[in-house]
Amino acid sequence: MAEQETILEANGLTKEFKGFVAVKNVDLRVRRHTIHALIGPNGAGKTTCFNLLTHFLSPTAGRIYFNGREITGSSPAAIARMGLVRSFQISAVFPHLSVRENVRVALQRKIGNSFHFWRSQKVLDRFDRRALELVEAVGLSAFAELPAVELPYGRKRALEIATTLALEPEMMLLDEPMAGLGQEDIKRIAALIRTVAKDRTVLMVEHNMSVVADLSDTITVLARGEVLAEGPYATVSKHPAVIEAYVGTGHG
Repeated sequence: MAEQETILEANGLTKEFKGFVAVKNVDLRVRRHTIHALIGPNGAGKTTCFNLLTHFLSPTAGRIYFNGREITGSSPAAIARMGLVRSFQISAVFPHLSVRENVRVALQRKIGNSFHFWRSQKVLDRFDRRALELVEAVGLSAFAELPAVELPYGRKRALEIATTLALEPEMMLLDEPMAGLGQEDIKRIAALIRTVAKDRTVLMVEHNMSVVADLSDTITVLARGEVLAEGPYATVSKHPAVIEAYVGTGHG
């Protein structure tokens, strides 16, 4: 049953930039319906890893499988259509559209392209209804008609998650969802991620250790592009190599 258990798998993932090895022989297995965190000191290769998994970068070596199907070499758009979606791919790219309209555009993308402005009012109303459901799901009902540019910073993260959910992903990749957020917003976004993960899989890069400890089922620790340790927070946080990597680079 191991095949069903694993939704995303990378074997021997490697990326070299002009002689510099950013990611080296990384094996990663993400189990279905879990929250999996990718952590590590600055320069550990976390974002490069994310870029490889979603093919914003092509690996120098290694293979990637999603739902048992090899996706190495597929385009980011094709991978998103398969159900593996990275949050920034569809962030609030229309600052002067309202929160509801941003989510509606993402819903329209889901059905193939955005040239649906000629569609009947009935169809647009259906998009609007679904958009408002998603806006409510991420706690933005009070901001539904506000232009995205006027949203408070932490609420923009919630909008990013709503536009990601509009694509009905089976698996979401969140790149530092807590970056730059205050304590209140962190609590709100953490609760949102937990809700979102109930019926899908989440892989996230995150610096905030208390968030990682609280949310993650499994943690993979990278340092200098290689996997140092993997497991639940309680195990990983006591691992001597992990402590050394963080202490050695001035991270708590």
